[in-house]
Amino acid sequence: MSFANAFSNLFKIAELRKRLSYSLLYLAIYRVGVFVTAPGVNRVVMKKYIETSGGFLNLLNLFTGGGFEQLSIFALGIMPYVSASIILQLLTVVVPALEKLSKEGEMGRRKITQYTRYGTILLSIVQGIGIARYLESVKAGNESVVPDDVKGWGFRLMTVVTLTAGTAFIMWLGEQITERGIGNGISLIIFAGIVARIPQAAIQTYATFRDKADDNTVDMIILAAVMLVTIGVIVYVERAQRKIPVHYAKRVVGQQTFSGQSTHLPLKVNTAGVIPPIFASSVLMFPATLATWFPRLKPFADAMQRGGWIYDGLYVLGIVFFAYFYTAVTFNPVDVADNLKKYGGYIPGIRPGKKTAEYIDHVLSRITFGGAIYMSAVCVLPGILAAKYNVPFQFGGTALLIVVGVALDTVQQIESHLITRHYEGFTGPRGPRIRGRRDGSGIGVPSGAGATA
Repeated sequence: MSFANAFSNLFKIAELRKRLSYSLLYLAIYRVGVFVTAPGVNRVVMKKYIETSGGFLNLLNLFTGGGFEQLSIFALGIMPYVSASIILQLLTVVVPALEKLSKEGEMGRRKITQYTRYGTILLSIVQGIGIARYLESVKAGNESVVPDDVKGWGFRLMTVVTLTAGTAFIMWLGEQITERGIGNGISLIIFAGIVARIPQAAIQTYATFRDKADDNTVDMIILAAVMLVTIGVIVYVERAQRKIPVHYAKRVVGQQTFSGQSTHLPLKVNTAGVIPPIFASSVLMFPATLATWFPRLKPFADAMQRGGWIYDGLYVLGIVFFAYFYTAVTFNPVDVADNLKKYGGYIPGIRPGKKTAEYIDHVLSRITFGGAIYMSAVCVLPGILAAKYNVPFQFGGTALLIVVGVALDTVQQIESHLITRHYEGFTGPRGPRIRGRRDGSGIGVPSGAGATA
C-alpha cells in the first residue's frame, strides 16, 4: 500500500510533476530520432546483415537502442560521450593540471564538462569516419548497404557530419534531462535504449521455444525464474555496503564545543559500477572487428566467439582486472584517511594516517573481489543459458546491470524529493531509504556515463 501512496504522491508535487514530464518528453524525442535514417543508406539491408552476424555489432546495437541497425542519425548513440567521460576521469588521476581543476569546485567541474564535450565531438568524428568506410563494404546477399553510385568521399563526409550532429544532440538531451528533469540524463538515455528492445527480445525468445518440437514449458519457467532471481541478486548487491565505524573526538571550534560523534564510512561492494564489463567486452570484441578488415585474423576471431569457454574465461579475467583497476583510479584510501584525520575522525583500533589508509585499502580489496565475481556471474549467465537452451537469451549481462542500476538511482532521486517535502517514500515512513548506485561512497559510474553506465 505504501508504494501506491508514494506513486500517487508523485502528482501532488508541482516541481516533481514538471521534472517527470521533461524527462519523458526528452526521452520520447530520443526514441523518435532512433528511427530517422541517415542519408544514402539502406537500413533494411543493414538489419538483415546484423541478424546474421553477431559480436561487436550486436553489442553496439544494444547500447544505441537499435539505432545502429536502423542506421539512424543516432547510430553512434551516446557511447562517444561515455568514452570521453571515462577518459577524462582517468586523466584526472594522471594529469596534475586536471586533478587540480577537479578540486576547484563548481568552476572546475564546468571546465572538465566542457573538455568532455570536446572529446565527445572528436571521438564522434573518428568513429563516424570508421563507420562510413565500413558501411561501404557491408553486403547482405547481393544487396549493399550503400549503393555503388553513392559511395565516395561525399557519402563519408555526409555520414560523419550526420552521426556527429546526432551524438551532439543526444548529449544535449541528456544534459537537459539532468538539469530540468529527474535522474541522470545520460544514464536514462542508455536505459531507454535497452528497455525499448526488451519486448522484441522476449518475443524472439518465446518464438524460439515455441518452434521446438518438444514441450518446453518447464524450460520456459526455469528461464523466467533465473531472470527474476538475477534481477533480485543485482538489486541486493548494488545496494550492499561495507560500513566501517568512524568515531569523531570532542573538539572546540571558536566558542563552540562539538561533542564526539559515531558514524560510519560506507564502501560499496560494487564500487566500479558497470565499467568493468563494458571495458572487458570492448577489448574482447576488438579481434572480431579486426577480422572484418584483415581476413587472416578470422580463425582467431572465431575462437573468441561469445559463449565459448575461451571467451568466457577471458571475459571473467577482464572483469576482475578492470574492477580493481577502476576502483583504484576512482577511490583513493590515502585521501579518505587524510580527511578523517583532518576532521578528528578515527577508526576504532586503527591508528590515524597511514595505518587507516592501509586498513581501508585492505577492506576495499576484499569487497571488490566479491563485487567482481558477482559481475562476472551476471555477465556470463546469458551465454550459459543460450548454450543450454539454444535460445537468444538477452535478459542478463551488462544490459541488465545498467537497467537495474539506473532504475535504483532514479527511484532514489524521486524518493528524496518526496521525503524532502514530507511525503511518504516508496518504502514507507519507517522503511529503509532506497540507495542508488552512487549513494554511500558516491563512487560508481562517472558522472554522465550511466550506471552505470
